[in-house]
Amino acid sequence: MSKIGVIGAGAWGTALAMAAQRAGNEVIIQAHEQDVAEAINEIHENPTFLKNFKLDKKIIATTKLSEATNVDVVLLVTPAQFLRPVCEAAADNWPSGVPAVICSKGIEQDSYSLMSEIVGEVLPAKPIAILSGPAFAVEVASNLPTAVTLASEDETLAKVLMETLNTRFFRIYRSRDVIGTQIGGAVKNVLAIACGIIEGRKLGDNAKSALITRGLAEITRLGIAKGAQAETFYGLSGLGDLTLTCNAMQSRNFSLGVALGQGKKLQDVINERISITEGIYTASAMTSLARRLNVDLPICSAVDGVLNHFNDIDASINTLLLRPLKLETA
Repeated sequence: MSKIGVIGAGAWGTALAMAAQRAGNEVIIQAHEQDVAEAINEIHENPTFLKNFKLDKKIIATTKLSEATNVDVVLLVTPAQFLRPVCEAAADNWPSGVPAVICSKGIEQDSYSLMSEIVGEVLPAKPIAILSGPAFAVEVASNLPTAVTLASEDETLAKVLMETLNTRFFRIYRSRDVIGTQIGGAVKNVLAIACGIIEGRKLGDNAKSALITRGLAEITRLGIAKGAQAETFYGLSGLGDLTLTCNAMQSRNFSLGVALGQGKKLQDVINERISITEGIYTASAMTSLARRLNVDLPICSAVDGVLNHFNDIDASINTLLLRPLKLETA
């Protein structure tokens, strides 16, 4: 594999295009916005979504999905709630045998589907892999050391993709757990909002540590019920991604939680941003999926209540603190 298509020219898509190019690949990135594509081609920057980074001139941008799929492998980096329509639009021009590497993190709102389930439905018989883990776009773009997980049930495909995308500073570990890798990446966004609320309310590091720990238990319960392997959640795409996202203002989910904890209104925070905060939409889909699977997710359900049902933050925190005492188990 030597030609990589990247669908989605947000911050993460642009950073992944840079990483793929550094690995020696020819890269074409598809942007939804014409001005973003023009900026990448003309000034070799993406000032809309990833400011202050020069892109290699070998990275070419397009607005046409058909050009981004006429490659050896496609990285899907669209927001999770737009993955289905993007795949539907790309399906007719997606060559047989070209793998889809899903880099979006979330659960679809209406169907409660994982991203791999959407791709499997819309692009049947296409090879699928998941790229996830603790990685901020700015640090990948800066070529700082990063380690991620690449999950695929096809071990041969996973090995080829690792060799294709791995560099000294973008280290890839392989996994067979496609479901667990996605659950970890999706649910951590909801928990990051909760940690941000704790930060914004100045409830202390003890509370944040407790939330991350019990949040990991919620990720594990949901993942196992969905068919994941428990050990996945103690790796990069589980604990690694969770701890990163729950502790840094670089995280859109954590920073949104901080703003809510400080008393700002959700819609006002959303209106200030040009990028999507995935945890807002994942919260409702995930809690609905948990109900379907009969899994108890008290922290994530509380976040969903605050985000989507106008529940009071302090009352939600108090409800969590007054839960019955229990044995500490996953």
